[in-house]
Amino acid sequence: MTVIGITSYLAHATWGPWTDVRVSLLPYTYVTAVTDAGGRPVLLPAIVDADETGTLDLLDGLIVGGGPDIDPALYGRERGPHDVVVAPERDQAESALLRGALDRDLPVLGICRGMQLLNVVRGGTLVAHLPEHGTAPGSFTLHDVLVRADSVVGAAVGERAAVHSGHHQGVDSVGRGLRVVGRAPDGVIEDPSARFCVGVLWHPEQGSERGLFRALVAAAAGPA
Repeated sequence: MTVIGITSYLAHATWGPWTDVRVSLLPYTYVTAVTDAGGRPVLLPAIVDADETGTLDLLDGLIVGGGPDIDPALYGRERGPHDVVVAPERDQAESALLRGALDRDLPVLGICRGMQLLNVVRGGTLVAHLPEHGTAPGSFTLHDVLVRADSVVGAAVGERAAVHSGHHQGVDSVGRGLRVVGRAPDGVIEDPSARFCVGVLWHPEQGSERGLFRALVAAAAGPA
């Protein structure tokens, strides 16, 4: 079985007799997207100062999922009025996981926040606020994205894909070794030298077309 680790949200939740409990949680659409692609999903909590080596040893691939804004200090900018930084633990834990995964050429898929963090970890920067992308938190806009045919993403979803997006930040300067392979209201980046290293600013787990998850699981199941 191909094991795919998925980073999780760090939040407060209420259910049953439990009230305002701090939890690690994940929308179930991530789980079904991986299982439908033939992988075995494993939820990864944000653990600060953890030894990511042991975790990565258990994984065949990594998904860094969506969530709140990344602390702009990580890419050399000051916090502004539109930054919603609520989970610095995720910044630290997921940055360590990403760096470790990239170092060992573990297949990686960054989704929304995960795509932004991939760019930041590679030395890139973000646009702090895109007012024209102002969807309400937890809601999505359906639109098309145009993708280069000569790319991993293009092979997975085609040259034109209808995608679900919900964000207010995007890539400014592109990180080392990454290239932009898709354009629309959203962006797409990938590392062409890696076995599989893709970041998309949309939410492929929300759609019925999940070619990116099949491509990730296929890459993770193959030889290193």
